[in-house]
Amino acid sequence: MPWHLAEAAAGSVAAVALSLAAFATHDLDRAAGPGAEPATVTIPATRLSFPEPGEFLVEGRPVPAPLRDAAVPAFRIMTHQVRLADYGRCVAAGRCLAADAAAPDAANDVPATGVSHVDALAYAAWLGEATGATWRLPSALEAAAAAGERFAAGTFSDAADDPKNPAVAWIRRYREEAASKRPPDPAPRPIGQYGVNALGVADFGGNVWEWTSTCYVRVSLDTDRVTERSRTENCRVHVLEGRHRAIMSDFVRDGRSGGCAVGAPPDNLGFRLVREPGLPLVAGLKHRVAGLFGG
Repeated sequence: MPWHLAEAAAGSVAAVALSLAAFATHDLDRAAGPGAEPATVTIPATRLSFPEPGEFLVEGRPVPAPLRDAAVPAFRIMTHQVRLADYGRCVAAGRCLAADAAAPDAANDVPATGVSHVDALAYAAWLGEATGATWRLPSALEAAAAAGERFAAGTFSDAADDPKNPAVAWIRRYREEAASKRPPDPAPRPIGQYGVNALGVADFGGNVWEWTSTCYVRVSLDTDRVTERSRTENCRVHVLEGRHRAIMSDFVRDGRSGGCAVGAPPDNLGFRLVREPGLPLVAGLKHRVAGLFGG
């Protein structure tokens, strides 16, 4: 190709790239605020002894969740739960439904609560388009890794139960749940109120339970409590992690309205997101444009 044609073609590509970058930057500024992505923390690769979420039965009797040794690859997760102010931008863009739990304008620096699993997915999709990155809910295993020393799955022991008398197990679990009850704490607190854990993740285990991508399962185990007889998965119901584990239908926005948890129901339902690896759209375009000019 003659040099002047090649130069013209390169100029056209650069112009298109710059236009796309400008459009994407404008969309980001309009939708997610000047600049930028939410702050994230890198959780290093680790291994966990993880109590599997779900309901586990032996001959129809509830038993503790099996512990499994699980490898967790490194990942990046939001430092803070999604803020009400940030969620409000998605609402203003017509991509999210308004949260049930609102706050005065002066208190917008609180977590977005009163949101369902469906709402969290809608926000992740909108944020991805606004930033050019891919965002998703963490799995329950990733939430446990990010929680670090604050992780509490709410498992129970049945060592003293009488297999011939299911009422013993029922009474014991009732006492455990009663002992773990605490006064409701429904008012969302400002971001950072509960401090950070050893990994730098803020507010985990406060009064906001966090949605995950992990589906509810009901598993029938053999008497060895290892071999599975049957497993039923319901992905219209998902796991939340927080002060204890909870199971909620995807449309639920208020933890007191229905679900399964040990002890008191969750005070608030909220979320934070995992950022998948890769350059955001704007950064990627700028990189390509710089390459065209030898930058």
